[in-house]
Amino acid sequence: MATKNQATGGVSRQVLADHVYEALLVALMDGRLEAGTPVSIDGMARELDVSPTPVREALARLEATGMVRRMALRGYRVAPLFSPEELADLMDARLVIEPANAFMACKHADQELTGQLQQAIEDLKAAPRGPSFAEFRAYWEADERFHRLIAESADNQFLLSAYNALGGQVQRFRFFGGLGVTDADYAIAEHTEILKAFEAGDAELARQKMIEHIEGVKQRSQHDSEVRS
Repeated sequence: MATKNQATGGVSRQVLADHVYEALLVALMDGRLEAGTPVSIDGMARELDVSPTPVREALARLEATGMVRRMALRGYRVAPLFSPEELADLMDARLVIEPANAFMACKHADQELTGQLQQAIEDLKAAPRGPSFAEFRAYWEADERFHRLIAESADNQFLLSAYNALGGQVQRFRFFGGLGVTDADYAIAEHTEILKAFEAGDAELARQKMIEHIEGVKQRSQHDSEVRS
């Protein structure tokens, strides 16, 4: 972790903020910062040996994912894990947005995009699957990359903003802490079917395969939620 002195010695503010964000993300995903507990900006700054500013910036980024919540006059608290009902609502929102992304992205997909999607699938296959965040992080990043590539390739700023606002991937993966990735084989197979539709240039099939994937994720996420509760 970069220190205050290192920061003044040339480490950019953005790089420092990214380091703080990463440290907080790991603590949240591993449950070291427990749901419902307050997060002191000054206390975290002392722990990480940085000024309060990058901590404040990192918490604002994490708030956008739903990982922490800012309470009026009381600062930040770690958000609770989603209830089964909230998780279902999240997946229903993804069912609206992501099939549309897949349809639009597939209509003008090229070999570069399909190659990137294929690489994301290969990285999923090779990634460890838990139980700690350090172990399943590479899997999470490959999974997020697959969906983000499609969202960005839809070339619709409003759909992309809606996708970003959901924070759906990070919220779902909070359930894997202590369990490890529970649905890798299913997800890899479903991603592969989406890729095949992209390679065939069949936008309607891509939309349908994304629906099937998100519905599968919804069912499996609800099961994980029940296991954790």
